[in-house]
Amino acid sequence: MARRRCRELRALAAALHSNPNPITNPKPFSTVSQTTEDVQSLQSLIRHGHNDAARAAIKSLLKSNSPAALFRDYDALLSPDSKSRVAFSSLLLSACAEARMVPQGLEVYGLARKEGHFPWLASLNLFLEALVRCGKYRNILELFEELVRSQVRVDQFTYGKAVQAAVKLGDVGRGMELLERMKREGVGRSVFVYNVLISGLCKERKIEDAEKLLDEMTASEGLVPNTVTFNTLIDGYCKDGRREKGIEVRDRMREYQVEPNLLTFNSVLSAFCRGNRLKEAKAVLEEMEAHGFVPDGFTYSILLDGHVRSGDSDGLFATYDEAVRKGVKVNEYTAAILLNGLCKGGKMDEAEEILGKFVQNGLVPNQVMYNTMLEGHCHMCDVNRAISFFERMTHLGFRPNCVTFNSMIRMFCETKKMDEAEEWRAKMKIEGVNPDVATYSILIDGYGQECNFGKCFNVLEEMEQSGLRPNVISYGCLINCLCKSKKLLEAEVVLKDMSDRGVAPNVRIYNMLIDGHCKAGKLNDAYRFVDEMVHAGLAPNLVTHNALIDGLCKMGMMVRAEELLAEISSNGVVPDAITYNSLISGYSAAGNPQKCLELYENIKILGIKPTLKTFHPLICCVSQEGVAVVERIHQEMLDLNLDPDRCVYNALMHGYVVNGHTQKVYDVYARMVKRGISPDGESYRSLIIGLLKDGKFLEIEDLVKEMNAKEIAIRPETYIMLVQGHCKVHDFSGAHKWYREMFDKGFPLDASVCDELIVGLKKIGKFQESETISSEMSVKQPNGPSSNMDISAVAV
Repeated sequence: MARRRCRELRALAAALHSNPNPITNPKPFSTVSQTTEDVQSLQSLIRHGHNDAARAAIKSLLKSNSPAALFRDYDALLSPDSKSRVAFSSLLLSACAEARMVPQGLEVYGLARKEGHFPWLASLNLFLEALVRCGKYRNILELFEELVRSQVRVDQFTYGKAVQAAVKLGDVGRGMELLERMKREGVGRSVFVYNVLISGLCKERKIEDAEKLLDEMTASEGLVPNTVTFNTLIDGYCKDGRREKGIEVRDRMREYQVEPNLLTFNSVLSAFCRGNRLKEAKAVLEEMEAHGFVPDGFTYSILLDGHVRSGDSDGLFATYDEAVRKGVKVNEYTAAILLNGLCKGGKMDEAEEILGKFVQNGLVPNQVMYNTMLEGHCHMCDVNRAISFFERMTHLGFRPNCVTFNSMIRMFCETKKMDEAEEWRAKMKIEGVNPDVATYSILIDGYGQECNFGKCFNVLEEMEQSGLRPNVISYGCLINCLCKSKKLLEAEVVLKDMSDRGVAPNVRIYNMLIDGHCKAGKLNDAYRFVDEMVHAGLAPNLVTHNALIDGLCKMGMMVRAEELLAEISSNGVVPDAITYNSLISGYSAAGNPQKCLELYENIKILGIKPTLKTFHPLICCVSQEGVAVVERIHQEMLDLNLDPDRCVYNALMHGYVVNGHTQKVYDVYARMVKRGISPDGESYRSLIIGLLKDGKFLEIEDLVKEMNAKEIAIRPETYIMLVQGHCKVHDFSGAHKWYREMFDKGFPLDASVCDELIVGLKKIGKFQESETISSEMSVKQPNGPSSNMDISAVAV
């Protein structure tokens, strides 16, 4: 309207100029007069410093005028002085900010700059806040840099918004640079700025750097951290898996007399629950209530999840009943998360029971929940219950969708029942549900696991014929199976095919190929794929480097592996347990217990939680250092709530037997069997060595019979030790018995042991047997394996 009035005024002026004769019957211009009057009133308010009234007038005018039109009218009608012009543009920008008219505000700012001035800093700051609320972070940084270049004296608030924008864009480095600039320019730093940077560092998993900022803000700046500061750090440590550190930060809150809020308690509660420390979690809940906070649905969802993780079914149901008693409503989202946790943990009976409780308390399960339950049964490969639950869903009126059918098809693929998987695909079509990309990808993976790659390519072709385009997951399933089957050339052909079809390989695809070539000992090809992925603009990640380090370790190239570790660490890539497991395994294979222990200590210093695969090679290798070291490492493993598996038990038995603690070998074996873990060849080998040391030859015979009954192959080295053991106690008949069994299986005997047996048989008058062995050995010309065990260790 204002623009129209302005045009009318200019048209009148032009008409008067072109026609000096008086106008008869002139058109009324009351609206033009009103506009002029409004703008004149506005100018008067601005000149007299009545800014609040002027802002109110601008807001009123904006109801019928665009900000840019009002800006132009103000200039066109009044030709104001520069001071008035700056004040007007500032008040107009403030009005845009308050009304969240961000695009219009940017236009006003641009018009002001064209006139050669900046709006007031207070108005700019208000507008920066509006830009933050609208997520216009790049605009904020552009505006900020223009202010700095033009030597506008920006303040703490302006810097704060710039830092916030940089962090929101994921550029924490730029945020830190802005902090340093604030220091150089003498601009005071605020708790807000530090909180924003601490949050950004936590999201990048640079929690130690974030805590250093906390120390800086308190020690150097004299600022008092607030609840947000501590909550951010607690949450950062907990999400990084370092829950103990998060709890330590909670204790620091007390030092600064900062009161926790509900978010604080929920974060600490989550830390304890994720660490299976439910007693401490209960104490936190009590402390929360003592502070006057009422646990909400989110609080109880954390507690319920904690009971799921710890396998405490009784606690799970008791906590749920408590929440219901207290009137805390468990919503669909929490219910779905809880069911998902139970189903993923294979606790299907508990999932069924809690689902029943939801229904009793008025929560109506939706299709997501039922699909979750079905997926749980399928994940457990419980075919009968899965089919029964599928029928139950349809009976309740839920129409199966792609997610439903994909769960069923995946179950049959994982159980290698591809005919049934195809039947469910056919049933899917009968029900009017079209297979999606995930359906075909599941089938490709299923056939790939069976190494039926012809069918894989057929499914890929069917997929394209149905109008679906294979995606990176479809190709990934095929490439992964080919790599695991050591069909590396075929995997590379598929890689080229997907690229030719316009499907760009991602980091995961390249990692599959790199890992496959590393496992095959083809390190040059592995590095070729690294170069290819970098050329494609993809940055190698920790998985990439772990594959390379593992490949180097398996090839015995330990120096190069450690160099690569140092290289990735200097580039900001944080190694994990998998990285160190490969290095420990490498040094264990090389027989270097000192390096294994050094790497293990590094893991603890870095706060990395070891896994069972850390302890397999570690315990085995440090057996050279004595039983005390073996038992210390084993206890540390138990302290981490890691239950020994067969490999750990085997390593323990090996450690005890080489150090002469035979009774402990038997004790470990008994614990393993009691836990339902079946012994393998390595387990029996340690037992046999222990029994040899104790001279328990009859027990050895029983053990070998047990191995044969279980079809566990006895290694040539074990037979050699048996022959040696009997020879050492001059039981040459017993040694001959083991020799005959060994010879009949086609295993050669070590020449020196063979000579000892022949001499011994002659001593006891068994000349025919000794001659037979001599004849057999001359034909075999033994140069086969010899025992790796020092025979003196077997002597009794």
